[in-house]
Amino acid sequence: MKRLMDIALAVILLIALSPLLAVIALLVRFNLGSPILFRQKRPGFGGKPFLMCKFRTMRNARNAKNEILNDEERRTWFGNLLRKLSLDELPELWNVLIGNMSFVGPRPLLMSFLPHYTPEQARRHDVRPGITGWAQINGRNKLSWDEKLAFDIWYVDHQSLWLDFRILCGTAAIVLGRKGIDYSANCIPASMAHLTSGEIMSQEARL
Repeated sequence: MKRLMDIALAVILLIALSPLLAVIALLVRFNLGSPILFRQKRPGFGGKPFLMCKFRTMRNARNAKNEILNDEERRTWFGNLLRKLSLDELPELWNVLIGNMSFVGPRPLLMSFLPHYTPEQARRHDVRPGITGWAQINGRNKLSWDEKLAFDIWYVDHQSLWLDFRILCGTAAIVLGRKGIDYSANCIPASMAHLTSGEIMSQEARL
């Protein structure tokens, strides 16, 4: 039932929002250049990798050593606006349609984080990852690594259509209230805390 609802809602939204998607794509191309979409391999159901699609929100700026700069140095006002309004997430509707994601589920994190999960935390991959989730309406980027994953596991153990409806309503309230949702979340495993964002992205590129 959940999968059928995901497909139906994704089709409706992709059709209804197609003019908005086209406008955002043009603005991304004008403000940030190409490519318009940010594609990154993320772990999905069962930990199986898939390509997650989002609108780009950062410049591809690199230093003299051709190393990608830290997030703060690559941010732009336009990208920050897309993130604040959660508009950068709209291409993930395609991921929902083809079955890589659901509307509600644990947010897909980085592939390089996989070795750092405990067996209990790895259970977050027992369901499809989501555009939004229980952790996103219960603290978002304010959560620590352990807190965030604890919320994810709680969702896995208590998932239901009613809970999904509550999460979607909570997400809508946050977005409409312009509080924003930092889906990328700054929490990282303690064993990777010594790495900069650029170094973590470099690890991702090697996977």
